[in-house]
Amino acid sequence: IFNLIYYFYILYFFIMKKASLLIDCQDHLGEGVLWSNTDQTLYWLDVPMPSKLHRLHLPTNKHDTFDMPEMITAMSVRPSGDLLIASHHGINNFSFEKKELTKILDIEPDLPNNRCNDGASDAKGRFWIGTMQNNISPEATDIEITKNSGNLYCVNHDLSFKKFESDIGVSNTLAWSPDNTKFYFTDTLTGIIFSYDFDLEKGEISNKQEFAKHNRGYPDGSTVDSEGGLWSCRWGGSSVIRFDPNGKVDEIVEVPVESVTSCTFGGENLDTLFITTARWGMTQEQIDNKPNAGGLFSVKPGVTGVADNQFGG
Repeated sequence: IFNLIYYFYILYFFIMKKASLLIDCQDHLGEGVLWSNTDQTLYWLDVPMPSKLHRLHLPTNKHDTFDMPEMITAMSVRPSGDLLIASHHGINNFSFEKKELTKILDIEPDLPNNRCNDGASDAKGRFWIGTMQNNISPEATDIEITKNSGNLYCVNHDLSFKKFESDIGVSNTLAWSPDNTKFYFTDTLTGIIFSYDFDLEKGEISNKQEFAKHNRGYPDGSTVDSEGGLWSCRWGGSSVIRFDPNGKVDEIVEVPVESVTSCTFGGENLDTLFITTARWGMTQEQIDNKPNAGGLFSVKPGVTGVADNQFGG
């Protein structure tokens, strides 16, 4: 029995890792974390109004924030150094030089009660974006989700776009396998992460399959590592779970707050996992007990990641 207990202790020690607080930014709903290999900079955002964009230049540890005129939800770096930003009302360009958010595309003019949610660029520079019924008021309070009005789109370089999924409650987890043959996506409300066959040249998805499900929280944002593992942030689950390419759990990173929202690999060697969190929906007493909720966390999980792609347009 002693040997068995010792074995499980060693197994727990090596498999269970803990993330540490990097920046106590106290975001209401931290999201959309993105690494730019080009300028060694980490970007993430705080969704509810007053919405803001964070920029952390890792070599100098310089941290800036930029106020946004509407809720922003996902991003991709552009070749110019500007950001493509999905927001409440569409797709925008953000110029750091002008400090200005300019709308360039409205993908759902016929669905005024929807908003953008998670998004990412594929290896050919197309931007994939999911939408959902807006659940956040201008006063940063909850609005009940009453219908699955969300959709999944692919935005091309020329800003033309195509719908690939509909009837989505909360769109999340837009990620690709390292060889670009698989696409991962979830409707958080289902608790299921799905995989699709991905045609990189055509920008098409097909053959939807259930990939992974876990009873610890709900799947939020995700990223992949160089070995094909999918790292899934768990809303309400105080963790980031790594699913191997077959959808089996093989590592768990503990995060000392409840709502874990988004993650990406970054740093000079792509060996650090950066993790955003939220204090959305927490009472003051709960915040007092978990004061780092809404902070930016990091961990070195012992594997390298895949660099985030840029938008090609």
